[in-house]
Amino acid sequence: MKPARHGETGAALLTVLLLVAVIGALAAVSLEKLKIATRLATNMAATDQARAFGFAAESLATLRIADLVARDRERTTLDGDWQGQPIAFPIDGGTAIALLSDGGNCFNLNSVVIGQAQTGLAARPSAISQFAALMRLLDIRGEDASRIAVALADWIDSDSDPQPGGAEDGAYQGYRTANTLVADPSELRAVAGVSAAIYARLRPWICALPDTDLSPLNVNTLRPDQAPLIAMLLPGQLNLARAKAIIDERPKAGYSNIVDFWKLPALVGQTPPPDIYAQPQLKTRWFMVDLNIELAGAELREIALIDGALVPARLVYRSYGDPS
Repeated sequence: MKPARHGETGAALLTVLLLVAVIGALAAVSLEKLKIATRLATNMAATDQARAFGFAAESLATLRIADLVARDRERTTLDGDWQGQPIAFPIDGGTAIALLSDGGNCFNLNSVVIGQAQTGLAARPSAISQFAALMRLLDIRGEDASRIAVALADWIDSDSDPQPGGAEDGAYQGYRTANTLVADPSELRAVAGVSAAIYARLRPWICALPDTDLSPLNVNTLRPDQAPLIAMLLPGQLNLARAKAIIDERPKAGYSNIVDFWKLPALVGQTPPPDIYAQPQLKTRWFMVDLNIELAGAELREIALIDGALVPARLVYRSYGDPS
């Protein structure tokens, strides 16, 4: 065998070093991918476990709601300090905290129509006026408020004829109006005239209940900061100061009947139409559960709507992530 020349030896060594570098780089990439895959698998397992804990927390919250409803079949009050108070559920390796609130103390977007999705939905002027009034109370320009309220009714109603100032299919590019009930408040962002800023202003005040009933405000559970919801009942006739006074003057044990509510000094002289007179409620049907779970580095937030009028109380829908 002939001895290798000096240049050939150097080339061979360089080749070996290059192979080692390439193999090392490939090994490093493979290890990093393995680490990422392991983390993803761990996070997925933790998230799945967190969802399972979420289902259990839903059941416990439903039982809590059933007890609250059973306590008084005629009224739901703040007795027991249940609204907005954190409820901690013990779980292994993490935390689960639920906040329970009155899910009907909001403007029901679906109330701007009347009827049933199966048989036909038509615009409801009284609720359209309430929605526009609420927007004005939240410092949204009057012109924008009126246009958005009517456009929402056109978005939901069954026909394709726009109301004055409204918006049907022709006002949208690339998509058509839903012509059915809103399933989530985020759908409002698709309605003509709703900017990101307006939606952000409205989001804490709106909901999408699964019926077309006028917003079922429980006057026994409204918070003082929710005075705009009272003021919107009679558009242009109640200001925020009077609406807040109505909440502040509420008896500690709550109102026992709606007649007493309408006899309050701030409402003297008001003659609401029958549907508006019957709109304030003494009993809560819809309950909202805001659930936050942390487990093994995974975080899960769930919002659930529970129908307390059913026996037993029943979950209507759930959504994950921050309200959009």
